[in-house]
Amino acid sequence: MIDSKRLESIVAHAGEIALGLWPGAGGEVQSWEKTPGSPVCEADLAVDAFLKRELGALLPAAGWLSEETADDPVRLDHDLIWMVDPVDGTRDFIRGRPGWAVSVALISNGRPLIGSLSAPARGEVWQAVAGQGATRNGERLSASTRTDFAGARVPAADLMKQDRMLTKVDQPNSIALRIAMVAADEADLVATLRWGFEWDIAAAGLIAREAGAAVTDSFGRKLDYNKRDPRAFGVVASAPGIHSATIEHLAERATAVVAKK
Repeated sequence: MIDSKRLESIVAHAGEIALGLWPGAGGEVQSWEKTPGSPVCEADLAVDAFLKRELGALLPAAGWLSEETADDPVRLDHDLIWMVDPVDGTRDFIRGRPGWAVSVALISNGRPLIGSLSAPARGEVWQAVAGQGATRNGERLSASTRTDFAGARVPAADLMKQDRMLTKVDQPNSIALRIAMVAADEADLVATLRWGFEWDIAAAGLIAREAGAAVTDSFGRKLDYNKRDPRAFGVVASAPGIHSATIEHLAERATAVVAKK
């Protein structure tokens, strides 16, 4: 359907654009807040413009949804859509930390078909195609096979009292990279209890699923993409053997958060 090598090159070059502005590599970048607590920087906009142009040329039939582009409802008329987060983990990017990635997914009829993450500050390229598995730097990935919820590894800086039976591991700011950690068997569980956008999770969710992980919303329901309201309530990516226990563990809190909306 598309030139996969060209797609890989486009995503890699997007990562290089971001890396050239990254303070951790000596770059200088202007940053500001779109809304309170929501930072954006020059790299977000530069990568967004590059990807919109190049991916649009690669597959003109596809629509477009990105964190840094005003949403155009015409995307709803497309069966194919590019779903992009130009720099997922902007806080880490601005602070010169490596926990950020360029996230690109191609959605077909509401389901991720291709997912790619470029994390050049970590020397990582993650890729997946539906039904064909997932790789990191060309090495095939197999997700965690853990079956005991207690002690499960979760990327976190701290844990709430009710979660302290879990085990903390390194937490990149990028939610996409945290989900990818489950795909690489570097974490057993990632869960959020907030309304998040589809572009945050589309590529990484496919990577995790193709590696054998279970990926749902916070209530255990399948994730749909390219909805009129492009959000989902939470995401859970986990070893299949602890997915049910995770949903049960989160149920009361998830219900309370949704009730407050």
